[in-house]
Amino acid sequence: MEPAPDHGEGTYRGSGRLAGRVALVTGGDSGIGRAVALAFAREGADVAFCHLAAEQADAEETMRLVEESGRRALAVAGDVREEGFCADLVQRCLRELGALDILVNNAAYQMSQPDGLAAISTDQFDRVMKTNLYGMFWLTRAALPHLREGASVINTASVQAYKPSPHLLDYAMTKAGIVAFTQGLAVQLAPDGIRVNAVAPGPVWTPLIPATMDEQKVAHFGEQSPMGRPAQPAEMAPAYVFLASPEASYITGEIVNATGGTPLP
Repeated sequence: MEPAPDHGEGTYRGSGRLAGRVALVTGGDSGIGRAVALAFAREGADVAFCHLAAEQADAEETMRLVEESGRRALAVAGDVREEGFCADLVQRCLRELGALDILVNNAAYQMSQPDGLAAISTDQFDRVMKTNLYGMFWLTRAALPHLREGASVINTASVQAYKPSPHLLDYAMTKAGIVAFTQGLAVQLAPDGIRVNAVAPGPVWTPLIPATMDEQKVAHFGEQSPMGRPAQPAEMAPAYVFLASPEASYITGEIVNATGGTPLP
């Protein structure tokens, strides 16, 4: 990508806010997922993450960043659209890193369809729904028996949940579903001392953008935000760190908006 995304490699400085914790991040090979994995590691957490098999080189770079931060890294290739993989991923994290304290459901797929609803094939619809919703559901369900009091689940929602772009209709549907899942599960798990929150990014400069949008949209990506530009992944990571940290101990069911100024509910 030109310019290359900033994941915080040269700027993020940790302060031990997640010392001794173990995090599992989906879609951790690039974009927001890599930035979160890096920030968590520099805050003292060991990090497991999953990635598609085709993204092995990117996954190795995320592993390098985590390990250079002095923490253990576990990269697992697979697809969150497969229920069995989601269950196995949780077990790999527990077996190799010894615990699971923070689950970040971040993996997502979108495909721009400027011609609207009629252009969305069933295959595309299935891929978007299974990646963005089924994977989150299966992983959280598999993780739940192993989450202790003080654990944190953080989901990646989007500005699209509240202000859907017509060319991203199916993607926006899933992000609205993530908001509902987050708020409902937060109430369900509050008596157990497990917090559930989400981050709702606006436009963020990640590989998903040039891979799923035409050149015209890419050229002007992010200009619609009040700040007039897309965010870098490094600008999202601090929100995830805060929600995972002890400082957020009384915050659950919250959607943290990181939109560059676009007002959301």
